[in-house]
Amino acid sequence: MNETTLVGAALLGLIEGLTEFIPVSSTAHLLLVGHFLGFKSPGNSFEVLIQLGAIGAILSVYFARLWKLATDLPSSPKARHFVGAILLAFLPAAVIGAMAHGFIKSVLFESTALICWVLIAGGIVLLVVDRMKLTPKYTNVMDYPLSMAFKIGVCQTLAMIPGTSRSGATIVGALLLGADKRSAAEFSFFLAMPTMAGAFTLDLYKNYDLLAADDVAAIVVGFVMAFIAGVVVVRSLLDFVSRRGFTLFGWWRIVVGTLGLVGLWLL
Repeated sequence: MNETTLVGAALLGLIEGLTEFIPVSSTAHLLLVGHFLGFKSPGNSFEVLIQLGAIGAILSVYFARLWKLATDLPSSPKARHFVGAILLAFLPAAVIGAMAHGFIKSVLFESTALICWVLIAGGIVLLVVDRMKLTPKYTNVMDYPLSMAFKIGVCQTLAMIPGTSRSGATIVGALLLGADKRSAAEFSFFLAMPTMAGAFTLDLYKNYDLLAADDVAAIVVGFVMAFIAGVVVVRSLLDFVSRRGFTLFGWWRIVVGTLGLVGLWLL
């Protein structure tokens, strides 16, 4: 593997960690930057497999809370309710992702112009929702009703379209269903764990025979960078959105999508 490829893998890993948990679509950023860098992985697997680094970031930051949740399960109805809510929210993406995996990877991941337009549309949605006068009914992720959790999971399926953003779809869905900004972002964190782990496992199963030693080296480099950047974002995002909301991310999406379209037109 040449040095340029490793540098590209490191850059994409950094982008993955910085964008996975904010509502700007990490997949869109990876695909766009990879497109203009000429970085290509077998079956577009790199973009999915380095998400393991982002999963590790959540697990490291939330380890104490996850451990307490696990130890409370036998005796705490509230803990069992929350775990059930996360699993219920994960179900729609698990079913649709497994059924549409081939179409998503071979068609949607290759539609660079579509990704740009979806980025822009999602940015407009974020700006509108962030300005809506919503009255939160839920400020603690442990209190979300099961029906609300399932509906958030249905919203998450929109992220099968690259550019939508998994975190963006779940956060907007939670806000419209009565969550406050902080708990909406936190529920998105918890839901990311089974969703991203499931996507990683499915993609590895589908494409492991296509991966060569050089591909594995690039994935490892991307994983490490995604982990480091992901830890920084997870530690700081909740406080940021509590104070500032999601307007910055809405404009971010619009700018990146527009620059992507300009780049496609020029090149």
